[in-house]
Amino acid sequence: MGSVRKASAWLGLVEDNDDRYYDDEYTEGAAEPGEAWVTDPRVRVASESAEEQGRRIATVTPDGFRDARGIGELFREGVPVIVNLTAMDAGDAKRVVDFAAGLTFGLRGSIERVATRVFLLTPADTEIVNGESAGRQTGGFFNQS
Repeated sequence: MGSVRKASAWLGLVEDNDDRYYDDEYTEGAAEPGEAWVTDPRVRVASESAEEQGRRIATVTPDGFRDARGIGELFREGVPVIVNLTAMDAGDAKRVVDFAAGLTFGLRGSIERVATRVFLLTPADTEIVNGESAGRQTGGFFNQS
């Protein structure tokens, strides 16, 4: 098939008779007609097996304050949320942080700054463990201060 014919077929101007790209096995796993598959590239949640075990963490990169509702809905479900505000302007970012602080206070969770303009919202039943070794002694042989 020529490039003009391919472009015309892609635009729907002519019928595409080239069936070599279609595989019957691929269409077997397709979604049911009533089942919609929608994804928002700004929100990522772990796989379904992690959801069954209760080990989900969502990362949200909002574009504006209107995306704060999605953060709140995830947090109300008990999912820890990492909010990345680096793509937002300062005014909207401040509003989202204020919203997140109120959300965590109201649901007895916690908010922690992970990096510049990146925050971790954790529900009340989630424990945050820092990377330092629990068995490390402060005043020992290796203390060089």
